[in-house]
Amino acid sequence: MDFALSEDQLLLEETLRSFLADRVPIERVRELREKACPNDRALWSALAELGITGILVPEAQGGSGLALLDAALVSQALGHAVTPTPFLASAVMVPTALAAAGGGASESWLAGIAGGELVFGVAVTELFSVREGAGVSLEAGALHGKAMMAIDACGADLLLVAVDEDTLCVVKTDSTGLEMTRLTTVDATRCTAEVLFDGATPEAVFEGVGSGIARMLDAGRIALAADILGACEAMVEQAVAYAKQRKQFDRVIGSFQAVKHMCSEMIAEVEPGRSLLWYAAHSFDALPEEAPLMACHVLAHTSEIAREIASVSTQVHGGIGWTDEQNLHFWFKRIGNARHLLGGPEALRQRAAELQGFAATA
Repeated sequence: MDFALSEDQLLLEETLRSFLADRVPIERVRELREKACPNDRALWSALAELGITGILVPEAQGGSGLALLDAALVSQALGHAVTPTPFLASAVMVPTALAAAGGGASESWLAGIAGGELVFGVAVTELFSVREGAGVSLEAGALHGKAMMAIDACGADLLLVAVDEDTLCVVKTDSTGLEMTRLTTVDATRCTAEVLFDGATPEAVFEGVGSGIARMLDAGRIALAADILGACEAMVEQAVAYAKQRKQFDRVIGSFQAVKHMCSEMIAEVEPGRSLLWYAAHSFDALPEEAPLMACHVLAHTSEIAREIASVSTQVHGGIGWTDEQNLHFWFKRIGNARHLLGGPEALRQRAAELQGFAATA
């Protein structure tokens, strides 16, 4: 049995990484971070032409209808290039939820996502982590409350909101009764927002879609783990490249055993993570009964190894590793922010224990 990527998947990965290196170099990322929303709609349209925005959208709605493993490879490439895009929400989580919800409106929105005309954000944090009295309710056909850490919400056209574990709503971001404020986080390449609802009327309400919501979270966690792994790859590559050219005492620092060990240990952390990611993404479509557990494991694991890789790769660069001019901090901060977007490692391991019946009971 061949456990490697297919030729088509390798081509997808190579094509996208080449495209991102050309269209979104780090200089462009620096420009985008200064904007109110770093998600560039022109770049999103270009990704749509490559079929990226509709990678999980069924062919009937103009998408590619590919598997989550293909979407994970895309997410990994975006993380490697530290690209600001709404891919996680708009191309992974929302299509997964809308496909499960069904209906004419869902099909229209899926077609808009595939064509690059529509961008969605998602407000689902309260499903697994409630803070500051947040929470959204649906009363008499209108939304009320507060959603925290809404992913990719700034600059989006529509917002997918989880009212509870069984109900989703789609609301326009310019609706009366909706106020959005971009949250300041360490990561300038990803938009998260606080959304206040005061009687906003949703475009659609989907009830009884608990299984679709669960699948959406699983898909999002796997894709986010891929983004983190891509960022890890980039940091290791930069550390190794720097170690090969930086000299001390007339020797490149990569010749010192301590630095060799630092680089080799980072690589040793990345490779098992890659295997775990491939299996988790594969399980989403081929072994759906395993997907909830694997989604928790892969995001918890990559979040943990990424924190160490981010720290060590910065140390290899010495003092300049902590400066803005060096660029390494873009990946460092992306990893740090991603660690908490869809549940931290502790919460994910608790969820994994519950799924396996290992959690302690009162």
